[in-house]
Amino acid sequence: MNVNRAIARLAALFALAYALLLGRQLFVQVIEGPRLAQNDHNPRAALLAPFRGSIVARDGTVLARSGARGRVYPLGAAAAHAVGYASPRYGTAGLEAAFDADLAPRQLGNDPLAQIRELVAGRPPVPAARGATVVTTIDPAVQRTLFEALDAYPRAAGVALDPRSGEILALASVPSFDPQRVERDFAAVRADPSSPLLDRALDGLYPPGSTFKIVIASAALDAGVVTMDSRFEDSGSLPVGTFTFHDNEGEATGNQDLTGAFALSSNVDFARIALSLGAARWTDAAARWKLGEPLDFTLPAARDHLPDALSPGVLAQVGFGEADLLVTPLRMALVAATVAAGGTEPRPVLVRSLRRGGVDEPLGDGGALATPMTPDVADDLRAMMVAVVERGTGTAAALPGVEVAGKTGTATNPAGRSHAWFVAFAPANAPRVAVAIVVENAGYGGVVAAPIARRVLAAALAHERS
Repeated sequence: MNVNRAIARLAALFALAYALLLGRQLFVQVIEGPRLAQNDHNPRAALLAPFRGSIVARDGTVLARSGARGRVYPLGAAAAHAVGYASPRYGTAGLEAAFDADLAPRQLGNDPLAQIRELVAGRPPVPAARGATVVTTIDPAVQRTLFEALDAYPRAAGVALDPRSGEILALASVPSFDPQRVERDFAAVRADPSSPLLDRALDGLYPPGSTFKIVIASAALDAGVVTMDSRFEDSGSLPVGTFTFHDNEGEATGNQDLTGAFALSSNVDFARIALSLGAARWTDAAARWKLGEPLDFTLPAARDHLPDALSPGVLAQVGFGEADLLVTPLRMALVAATVAAGGTEPRPVLVRSLRRGGVDEPLGDGGALATPMTPDVADDLRAMMVAVVERGTGTAAALPGVEVAGKTGTATNPAGRSHAWFVAFAPANAPRVAVAIVVENAGYGGVVAAPIARRVLAAALAHERS
């Protein structure tokens, strides 16, 4: 009996141990399995990397794909910030990060029987399904044009989008990096003082300068503070409290109506307009534009920074896009697109659909982000922006046979030369593309940024998009 009792106890002990092992295995496979499968340090993920899905442009051009030696990025540095990278060592960025779970192949790793079959067969793991294909809105021709134009300068950024849908046609930032070489170059790129990993189009915050006069003019027209027939006298300076504001290089635009003040970019006139608008109406207008709020974009994007205290001196500076006002190029592209779209600010869209097994799963339309102005005000601003290109500070953006609407900006930079801005859309009466360009420490927007915008507009209008 003692022997039988000992055997029974031993059998119970083994049964308990087996139950514990089974419970642990079920916990790892069922509960922890999905998290472990997504861990960048899981060697199984590296073995399955060749089955990762592709990222493609709107016309099917491959932007990222998996090859025998890892990820391949055909556009290289030209699309690096938007597409990003996928590295076993350094993780993911850009669209590679935003859609990592969709791009990753669906594994058999959570199926114990499948694991046993792989072990018995002596073959490497295979996925149950290849990762999805991410179909973007990027137009490769526009993307290359934008990047090549910006790349002539040390630091710059730009965005091009379709104002009718909010679809991003191009998104570029320089300096850039080669995502193909991220494994080799990452430490050097990260240590580079020019910050190649920073996406200036989405995360670069700059004073918008006179491009912000679009927002101020829309708010003033909507509030009835000014009309298109209002007259202004710019003698070259305007004292406000202890400040005296000037136009660039001591210029004076003289007596102008609103279109003339806008086209010639009078800081004095727009400081007066902002003061007439007042802090309360300006705050209300900023709320209608949803300035400072998240854009709910596919990729992380910095929020606008608005001045905290609106003293008369600060409000006057807001009138021409200075003070503590900071925005991204994406935001200013949306400002231009709002005028182009008749007063409705489109929600920016970078990805059209996910393709699985040859079937596209649309991600839905962007819809409207805000409606900060009426169609009548948008029409007035459209005419004013056309005047900028026809006879104002933005003539360098003119295109033969195409009516272009634009606005220059030269944003003061305490650390050096001004930042050059230009925002635009075309054709003015039937807009198909809107752009925003900023070139750091480059001087006048009409001289530096406007010609870049012209190249991008021309490329977008000339290239047939799907």
